[in-house]
Amino acid sequence: MYSNHDRDILRSLAEEVATIAASPEMAARRERWTRHNDLDSPAPLLLVFPEGAWAELLPHTALSCEDDQARHWEWDLRSRLYTHEHFHADHVVEAEWVVHRAIRSTGWGLAPRQRPAPSSRGAWAFDPVVSTPADLDRLTTPQLSVDDAATAAAVELAESTFGDLLTVRTVGLAHVSYHLYYQWTALRGLEQTYEDMVADPEFLHAALRRLTDAHHDLRRQAEALGLYSPNNNNTYQATGGNGYTATLDPPATGPVPTQQMWASAESQELDPVSPAMHREFALQYEAELLAPWGLTGYGCCERLHNKLADVCALPGMRRISMSPFCDLPTAAAQVADRFIFSFKPQPSHLVGAFDERVVREYLREALAVCRGTVLEIILKDTHTCDGRPERFDRWTRICREEIDAASPGWRGA
Repeated sequence: MYSNHDRDILRSLAEEVATIAASPEMAARRERWTRHNDLDSPAPLLLVFPEGAWAELLPHTALSCEDDQARHWEWDLRSRLYTHEHFHADHVVEAEWVVHRAIRSTGWGLAPRQRPAPSSRGAWAFDPVVSTPADLDRLTTPQLSVDDAATAAAVELAESTFGDLLTVRTVGLAHVSYHLYYQWTALRGLEQTYEDMVADPEFLHAALRRLTDAHHDLRRQAEALGLYSPNNNNTYQATGGNGYTATLDPPATGPVPTQQMWASAESQELDPVSPAMHREFALQYEAELLAPWGLTGYGCCERLHNKLADVCALPGMRRISMSPFCDLPTAAAQVADRFIFSFKPQPSHLVGAFDERVVREYLREALAVCRGTVLEIILKDTHTCDGRPERFDRWTRICREEIDAASPGWRGA
């Protein structure tokens, strides 16, 4: 238990969050996102996830609490306030505190191994632990369990701290996302995986079959344990976005069936491979994994403009990620307003020489190309802003101005 000093800080921040959440603007944003995710959005929406750059926007040296747990909670609350105060975006602030159920897993039997980076924020290298087909027998399906005592203790602490200010919500599994190639290349290596596609496709298919079957089993375990929680809310979806929607109708209490939830998949490691190879070695397995879910998303940093015929046909498809490297005109023409066009703009504009003219022209052109789509702009993958946090403020202001200018008649209204 932390000190009264820490408790006072946390409660003061929680009160600020609750005040913002109760504002008419937040109610309007929830409504806008619901329409957007139901493909009835009259204008583009904007979200910002600084990711690695948070270390420069809200460093831990800026925190005031003393206890480690309290500092973690303080950062959570301050990041919500910072987002609201600095980003000219469409984030929804909710008056809630999420406590995650203490879910335990026995693991996969094999652990990834890496050769470390020479610098603190440098690039590591794969150090494969799977060398032969026989190594597949070392992979095991994780077994899930729930530590109810640990969950209850976490809920009690949250209630005693925030209970009269924020709604304390216990959540099991809400963000559901499949990353088969992130998982497999961590064990096999990226270059080795590419070679297997040509030299030993049977080996790669056997590995993917094993992983896919294991994920099916994990889903069944989670259903039996009642672990799934509603995600038609502010839960982060796919690789950017949220889950507000009227399309899904999860029960008010009790376990949530997968048919009333969002899920997603991506295979960004396969960016360089052909559509046919992507279909053979990824999409057929991902289609299986996505089939039980109500609404789905696909993609991350991979270019999908030449693979959209297959992606659009995935079960429940609703949100498609368009990386900074995709051909926007080609993608926009194919997606039109049938799915959410989740555009990830170039994050490198926030490093080096920050040129506002370049940023404005880039965003204006993207908006012109994407006109008529159900567009969301998701700024993410920003590992640094060169120690200039104000660049996020200015970038989002420029983006907001360009969105507002482009919005009249966005979808032919």
